[in-house]
Amino acid sequence: MKSWIQLENRHDFELPARWKSGDIRFSSELVRYFLNEFTQAGDTVFDPFAGFGTTLFVAEQMDRIPFGIEYNPDRAAYIRENLILKDHLIHGDARQLASYNLPTIDFSITSPPYMQRGDPENPFTDYQIIEGDYQQYLHTITQVYQQLKPILSTDATVIIEAANLKNANGVTTLAWDIGRAISTVLTFQGESIINWDKYGYGYEHSYCLVFKK
Repeated sequence: MKSWIQLENRHDFELPARWKSGDIRFSSELVRYFLNEFTQAGDTVFDPFAGFGTTLFVAEQMDRIPFGIEYNPDRAAYIRENLILKDHLIHGDARQLASYNLPTIDFSITSPPYMQRGDPENPFTDYQIIEGDYQQYLHTITQVYQQLKPILSTDATVIIEAANLKNANGVTTLAWDIGRAISTVLTFQGESIINWDKYGYGYEHSYCLVFKK
Protein backbone atom coordinates (compact mmCIF):
# COMPACT_ATOMS: atom_id res chain seq x y z
CA MET A 1 0.00 0.00 0.00
CA LYS A 2 1.46 3.34 -1.05
CA SER A 3 1.37 6.16 1.48
CA TRP A 4 0.97 8.87 -1.18
CA ILE A 5 -1.10 8.64 -4.38
CA GLN A 6 -1.81 11.12 -7.18
CA LEU A 7 -5.30 10.77 -8.67
CA GLU A 8 -7.68 12.69 -10.89
CA ASN A 9 -10.91 13.76 -9.24
CA ARG A 10 -13.17 12.74 -12.10
CA HIS A 11 -16.24 10.59 -12.63
CA ASP A 12 -16.97 7.92 -15.21
CA PHE A 13 -20.73 8.19 -14.83
CA GLU A 14 -22.80 11.18 -15.93
CA LEU A 15 -25.32 12.44 -13.39
CA PRO A 16 -28.79 13.66 -14.34
CA ALA A 17 -28.94 17.44 -14.74
CA ARG A 18 -30.92 17.92 -11.52
CA TRP A 19 -27.92 16.78 -9.44
CA LYS A 20 -24.97 18.26 -11.29
CA SER A 21 -24.78 21.42 -9.18
CA GLY A 22 -24.53 19.31 -6.02
CA ASP A 23 -22.16 16.65 -7.33
CA ILE A 24 -20.12 15.60 -4.28
CA ARG A 25 -19.26 12.08 -5.46
CA PHE A 26 -15.88 10.64 -4.73
CA SER A 27 -13.73 9.75 -7.69
CA SER A 28 -14.22 6.67 -9.85
CA GLU A 29 -10.42 6.55 -10.09
CA LEU A 30 -10.17 6.23 -6.31
CA VAL A 31 -12.51 3.23 -6.21
CA ARG A 32 -10.78 1.59 -9.18
CA TYR A 33 -7.34 2.05 -7.59
CA PHE A 34 -8.27 0.34 -4.34
CA LEU A 35 -10.28 -2.43 -5.99
CA ASN A 36 -7.18 -3.27 -8.03
CA GLU A 37 -5.07 -3.15 -4.87
CA PHE A 38 -7.21 -5.24 -2.52
CA THR A 39 -9.75 -7.31 -4.48
CA GLN A 40 -10.16 -9.74 -7.33
CA ALA A 41 -13.01 -10.70 -9.65
CA GLY A 42 -15.93 -12.25 -7.80
CA ASP A 43 -15.25 -10.52 -4.47
CA THR A 44 -18.11 -8.81 -2.65
CA VAL A 45 -17.68 -5.03 -2.37
CA PHE A 46 -19.77 -2.94 0.02
CA ASP A 47 -20.45 0.79 0.45
CA PRO A 48 -22.54 1.67 3.53
CA PHE A 49 -23.07 5.25 2.30
CA ALA A 50 -23.60 4.61 -1.40
CA GLY A 51 -24.41 8.20 -2.43
CA PHE A 52 -24.73 8.25 -6.21
CA GLY A 53 -23.45 4.68 -6.54
CA THR A 54 -19.83 5.21 -7.61
CA THR A 55 -18.53 2.23 -5.63
CA LEU A 56 -21.24 -0.08 -6.93
CA PHE A 57 -20.94 0.96 -10.56
CA VAL A 58 -17.13 0.64 -10.62
CA ALA A 59 -17.28 -2.70 -8.79
CA GLU A 60 -19.75 -4.06 -11.32
CA GLN A 61 -17.58 -2.84 -14.21
CA MET A 62 -14.65 -4.73 -12.68
CA ASP A 63 -16.56 -8.00 -12.20
CA ARG A 64 -16.88 -7.60 -8.45
CA ILE A 65 -20.23 -8.14 -6.71
CA PRO A 66 -21.51 -4.79 -5.37
CA PHE A 67 -23.67 -4.13 -2.33
CA GLY A 68 -24.64 -0.81 -0.81
CA ILE A 69 -27.01 1.16 1.40
CA GLU A 70 -28.36 4.59 0.51
CA TYR A 71 -30.57 6.71 2.77
CA ASN A 72 -31.88 9.18 0.19
CA PRO A 73 -34.78 7.63 -1.80
CA ASP A 74 -34.06 9.53 -5.03
CA ARG A 75 -30.40 8.55 -5.05
CA ALA A 76 -31.31 4.96 -4.19
CA ALA A 77 -33.72 4.83 -7.12
CA TYR A 78 -31.07 6.28 -9.44
CA ILE A 79 -28.54 3.63 -8.41
CA ARG A 80 -31.02 0.81 -8.91
CA GLU A 81 -31.96 2.09 -12.35
CA ASN A 82 -28.34 1.89 -13.47
CA LEU A 83 -27.17 -1.22 -11.63
CA ILE A 84 -27.30 -4.70 -13.15
CA LEU A 85 -27.74 -6.36 -9.73
CA LYS A 86 -30.51 -3.97 -8.74
CA ASP A 87 -31.50 -5.74 -5.53
CA HIS A 88 -27.98 -5.33 -4.18
CA LEU A 89 -28.70 -1.67 -3.42
CA ILE A 90 -30.68 -1.26 -0.20
CA HIS A 91 -32.73 1.88 0.29
CA GLY A 92 -32.17 2.10 4.02
CA ASP A 93 -30.13 3.48 6.88
CA ALA A 94 -26.54 2.42 7.52
CA ARG A 95 -27.20 2.94 11.22
CA GLN A 96 -29.41 -0.17 10.96
CA LEU A 97 -26.84 -2.19 8.98
CA ALA A 98 -27.20 -5.34 11.10
CA SER A 99 -30.91 -5.56 10.27
CA TYR A 100 -30.27 -6.10 6.56
CA ASN A 101 -29.57 -9.50 5.05
CA LEU A 102 -26.09 -8.73 3.77
CA PRO A 103 -23.67 -11.46 2.68
CA THR A 104 -20.07 -11.88 3.79
CA ILE A 105 -18.17 -8.80 2.63
CA ASP A 106 -14.64 -9.09 1.19
CA PHE A 107 -13.96 -5.37 0.83
CA SER A 108 -15.64 -2.12 1.84
CA ILE A 109 -14.95 1.39 0.63
CA THR A 110 -16.89 4.60 1.24
CA SER A 111 -16.69 8.31 1.73
CA PRO A 112 -19.12 8.96 4.60
CA PRO A 113 -21.27 12.08 4.89
CA TYR A 114 -19.03 14.82 6.27
CA MET A 115 -19.63 16.94 9.35
CA GLN A 116 -17.85 19.98 10.73
CA ARG A 117 -17.85 20.82 14.42
CA GLY A 118 -20.82 23.04 15.11
CA ASP A 119 -22.89 21.95 12.11
CA PRO A 120 -26.56 21.92 13.11
CA GLU A 121 -27.68 19.08 10.82
CA ASN A 122 -27.29 15.34 11.36
CA PRO A 123 -25.36 13.99 8.33
CA PHE A 124 -26.85 10.51 8.74
CA THR A 125 -30.34 11.87 8.00
CA ASP A 126 -29.19 13.36 4.68
CA TYR A 127 -28.75 16.62 6.62
CA GLN A 128 -32.53 16.93 6.96
CA ILE A 129 -32.84 16.80 10.77
CA ILE A 130 -31.43 19.52 13.04
CA GLU A 131 -29.78 17.44 15.73
CA GLY A 132 -26.12 17.89 14.91
CA ASP A 133 -23.58 16.79 17.51
CA TYR A 134 -20.03 16.09 16.40
CA GLN A 135 -19.21 13.61 19.15
CA GLN A 136 -22.47 11.78 18.46
CA TYR A 137 -21.53 11.72 14.77
CA LEU A 138 -18.27 9.93 15.62
CA HIS A 139 -20.09 7.55 17.94
CA THR A 140 -22.65 6.75 15.25
CA ILE A 141 -20.12 6.02 12.52
CA THR A 142 -18.31 3.75 14.96
CA GLN A 143 -21.56 1.86 15.55
CA VAL A 144 -21.97 1.39 11.79
CA TYR A 145 -18.59 -0.36 11.60
CA GLN A 146 -19.31 -2.36 14.74
CA GLN A 147 -22.28 -3.80 12.84
CA LEU A 148 -20.19 -4.38 9.70
CA LYS A 149 -17.37 -6.22 11.47
CA PRO A 150 -19.17 -9.57 12.01
CA ILE A 151 -19.95 -9.98 8.31
CA LEU A 152 -16.45 -9.10 7.07
CA SER A 153 -14.46 -11.99 5.65
CA THR A 154 -11.33 -12.98 7.55
CA ASP A 155 -8.96 -10.99 5.32
CA ALA A 156 -11.33 -8.15 4.45
CA THR A 157 -9.98 -4.64 3.98
CA VAL A 158 -12.03 -1.56 4.85
CA ILE A 159 -11.26 1.84 3.32
CA ILE A 160 -12.76 5.13 4.53
CA GLU A 161 -11.99 8.21 2.42
CA ALA A 162 -12.25 11.42 4.44
CA ALA A 163 -10.77 14.89 4.61
CA ASN A 164 -10.01 17.38 7.31
CA LEU A 165 -12.24 20.41 6.77
CA LYS A 166 -11.00 23.99 6.77
CA ASN A 167 -13.05 27.15 6.41
CA ALA A 168 -13.33 30.61 7.91
CA ASN A 169 -14.45 29.13 11.22
CA GLY A 170 -11.33 26.97 11.60
CA VAL A 171 -10.36 23.34 11.04
CA THR A 172 -12.30 20.20 11.84
CA THR A 173 -9.91 17.24 11.91
CA LEU A 174 -12.60 14.95 10.52
CA ALA A 175 -10.32 12.39 8.86
CA TRP A 176 -8.14 12.00 11.95
CA ASP A 177 -11.15 11.83 14.27
CA ILE A 178 -12.83 9.15 12.14
CA GLY A 179 -9.57 7.21 12.11
CA ARG A 180 -9.35 7.26 15.91
CA ALA A 181 -13.01 6.32 16.29
CA ILE A 182 -13.02 3.37 13.90
CA SER A 183 -9.73 2.13 15.39
CA THR A 184 -11.72 1.13 18.47
CA VAL A 185 -13.57 -1.41 16.30
CA LEU A 186 -11.22 -2.41 13.47
CA THR A 187 -7.44 -2.68 13.27
CA PHE A 188 -5.90 0.44 11.75
CA GLN A 189 -3.34 -0.40 9.06
CA GLY A 190 -2.33 3.14 8.05
CA GLU A 191 -3.40 5.66 5.47
CA SER A 192 -2.81 6.69 1.90
CA ILE A 193 -2.75 10.44 1.32
CA ILE A 194 -4.57 11.20 -1.93
CA ASN A 195 -3.21 14.24 -3.75
CA TRP A 196 -5.94 15.45 -6.09
CA ASP A 197 -5.71 17.52 -9.25
CA LYS A 198 -8.70 19.44 -7.86
CA TYR A 199 -10.44 19.24 -4.51
CA GLY A 200 -12.40 21.22 -1.95
CA TYR A 201 -12.84 21.51 1.81
CA GLY A 202 -9.86 23.86 2.10
CA TYR A 203 -7.22 21.33 1.08
CA GLU A 204 -5.83 19.64 -2.03
CA HIS A 205 -5.69 16.19 -0.45
CA SER A 206 -7.75 13.67 1.46
CA TYR A 207 -6.97 10.50 3.38
CA CYS A 208 -7.87 6.90 2.66
CA LEU A 209 -7.85 5.24 6.07
CA VAL A 210 -7.14 1.52 5.84
CA PHE A 211 -8.46 -1.03 8.35
CA LYS A 212 -8.53 -4.78 8.75
CA LYS A 213 -10.96 -6.93 10.70
